[in-house]
Amino acid sequence: MMEESNNRFRLALKRFVSDYGMVFVLLLLAVSFSVLTFHEQHPTGAAAGTQVAARVISEVGDAANVLIVTRDTQEDRAFSAAAARRLTKSGATVLATVNGGPADARQAIESILEQGQSIDAIAANDVTAKWSVYDRFESVGGERCVTPNPYLWPDFLKMSNLLGVANQTAIYAIIAIGMTMVIITAGIDLSVGSLVALAAVASTLFIRDLGGATTASASMVFLGCLVGVTVCAAAGAFSGFMITWFQIPPFIVTLAMMMMASGLSFRLSDGRSVSQLPASFLWLGGQQTLGIPNPVLLMLLLYVIAHIVMSQTVFGRYVYAIGGNDEAARLSGVPLSRVLLAVYTICGALAGLGGIVLASQLAAGDPKFGLMYELEVIAAVVVGGTSLMGGAGKILGTLIGAFIIAVIKNGMNLTNVDPFNQKIVLGAVLLGAVLLDTLKRRTTS
Repeated sequence: MMEESNNRFRLALKRFVSDYGMVFVLLLLAVSFSVLTFHEQHPTGAAAGTQVAARVISEVGDAANVLIVTRDTQEDRAFSAAAARRLTKSGATVLATVNGGPADARQAIESILEQGQSIDAIAANDVTAKWSVYDRFESVGGERCVTPNPYLWPDFLKMSNLLGVANQTAIYAIIAIGMTMVIITAGIDLSVGSLVALAAVASTLFIRDLGGATTASASMVFLGCLVGVTVCAAAGAFSGFMITWFQIPPFIVTLAMMMMASGLSFRLSDGRSVSQLPASFLWLGGQQTLGIPNPVLLMLLLYVIAHIVMSQTVFGRYVYAIGGNDEAARLSGVPLSRVLLAVYTICGALAGLGGIVLASQLAAGDPKFGLMYELEVIAAVVVGGTSLMGGAGKILGTLIGAFIIAVIKNGMNLTNVDPFNQKIVLGAVLLGAVLLDTLKRRTTS
């Protein structure tokens, strides 16, 4: 009994490593870039503001006259607001709060001194404390600046960086769901980048010209987004129809669709960016829910659904069967044409959704969106373990692959790797993933 349990465990572990072995690569990359970006960090935000206020009260006293100086950013405004609350609560006097640049700080100091008041301390962060403006005033000086205590932490593991990586990966990862299904069927879709642009242009044009532009209601915004996704789903369905009914190779059909969709995007928009959009349109791509960017939440939801579909439904089994051996699948009763048509339609629809998210993030629809996206998406699918020969691959593996590429790019940016060298590295990663798949197929055949 014990030996049988051990065998089952080893078999399950082997299957997990085979299906999701790239997760260890992702963890190794995260550890490596964490070590390489281990630097002194300077706190920001509300917690840092509260800490600085406590230091001022401790070092100067609770009767201190304090000037708060930060930049005009969301985090710095949170810093100054928290510092002001803490200082006021302790009885200190907040002479002024500056949210701007050195010129704004100079004007505030001049105004305070002209009123005959003295500045006992300047609550600042690491950036604003280094401004030379304070030394221009003999009674002030930079030595009065009080800043948060620094600490050691990797730049890579900063929450803002991790959320940024996830947010930037979301669009590629969403599109990669459909591309995974296509590649599992031994197909390819080169049109997804152009469909991103087509969806962005179609939806924003609808909202601007028919929905009321900046005054468009939420229902019109939703309808505009639905138009963009539907147009791209129809384009994907057309590609699937040409592939299944006329037996044209997917490479040729989707290459033609890539050019047609791109041309249509430029024609509809007259080659210009489409703006004048309501604030509600920016919710999907530019807002957060519970501190997590909405594109990331949408991505996670879609991956859960796609994983269930591909692993627990008849449709998913049909997709794998077609990629493994389409003739055997046909003889087994698999409706090849309908399944392939559905796969390419889903791929087109998800590319359209990616275009909506991108337009929402950038507050515009532009016919130049999606340039080279198809290569990024295919790379994520292949690195995630899906075979270009078809019949093998996992949806969650694609998510891991998308994050591997995103982490490599982010890590190289943080370590100041030359952009040209970055392309070389990413190309080598893609080639290595394909080589690994080829060798695995040879050893199992």
